[in-house]
Amino acid sequence: VAKDLGLQLPALRDRGVRIVSEGRTQYFALHGKTGHLVTAERIDREQLCRLVEQCVLRCELIVEGEM
Repeated sequence: VAKDLGLQLPALRDRGVRIVSEGRTQYFALHGKTGHLVTAERIDREQLCRLVEQCVLRCELIVEGEM
């Protein structure tokens, strides 16, 4: 994520960059030392998308301040 945004790792913290998932469970997070997008919770496809062939989990990247 840091590389895609063209930011150095300290800038991720300074700008309050965070990942927000739909619903209560936050399935994704940013790894503080690498800036990589990682899973924050176990993702159970059978529970989330029981009868759907293509399972999609949406999340948003929030960046405070101007880019």
